[in-house]
Amino acid sequence: MPGPRRYDYLITGGAGFIGSHLCEFLLSKGNSVLVLDDLSTGSLSNLDECSDNPSFRFVVGSVLDESLTRGLVHQCNKVIHLAAAVGVENIIQRPVETIETNVKGTENILLAASGDNTPVFIASTSEVYGKSENIPFREDGDIVLGATSRSRWSYACSKAIDEFLALAYWKDKGLPVIIGRLFNTVGPRQSGRYGMVLPRFIEQALSGKPITVFGDGEQTRSFSLVYEVVDAIVALVENPEAIGKVVNIGSTQEISIGDLAEKVKEITDSISEIRFISYEEAYPDDFEDMRRRAPDVSLLQSLTGSFPEADIEAIIRDILK
Repeated sequence: MPGPRRYDYLITGGAGFIGSHLCEFLLSKGNSVLVLDDLSTGSLSNLDECSDNPSFRFVVGSVLDESLTRGLVHQCNKVIHLAAAVGVENIIQRPVETIETNVKGTENILLAASGDNTPVFIASTSEVYGKSENIPFREDGDIVLGATSRSRWSYACSKAIDEFLALAYWKDKGLPVIIGRLFNTVGPRQSGRYGMVLPRFIEQALSGKPITVFGDGEQTRSFSLVYEVVDAIVALVENPEAIGKVVNIGSTQEISIGDLAEKVKEITDSISEIRFISYEEAYPDDFEDMRRRAPDVSLLQSLTGSFPEADIEAIIRDILK
């Protein structure tokens, strides 16, 4: 009797914003894809373009389920681990869930993968750099986190632990791991439900509601179009030289959040006012923000030959379309 089918890729969190685009891309290249997602923040509708493909399978479940995770990993040749707590609001409101999902979920993936020495891509985040002022951020630069009493940093710390754990599996057990530190990825299908700034601005502008900017609007971010981020992830996974490395994935173009609100208003031809709301009003008392976030992408470019370059106006228009 034949055993379970083998898939080219397992994508955890594959029903999410980035995961669903990644599924479409891999399937378009002739790969078979198995997705694990608990649908806590993802949606089956994100996978409408994939559901009828005979090379695609979806499993509802959590990376916190060790037995389920182990069984699925053993059916796949490579793992792209995206499942994690997402969104500033979600992270602040559910700190226990954030830490458990990020740390225990990654531990389950690495433990399962080590059985067959299955290559794993771990999606990390620019949040790991914390309050560092050494801009642009280099992968080998120091990280500067805030006090443990400020729940904002629980996410950054949990993702840093994921990185330490993955690199330990590489160094101690020879497990092929690649870590991608993603900077503000945006594009079609991203929801503003969990505090994601660009879709929230666009939704507010289109509805005529005030475009709400938290803080003074001078904080800057680097936004990357999801298609280019997906290209970068797959290129890293397919490059043996990336194994054992931490790699920034993001755009080098910075924009202030205040200027982003102005661009959204202009491009949508919105009548919305731009309203500034203090952090004290928007978030709990222990909230703390980062003033700048911009990557050094030298390593990504050397490993893949490119990096995300779409400008913010093109990104906004793509989302609107």
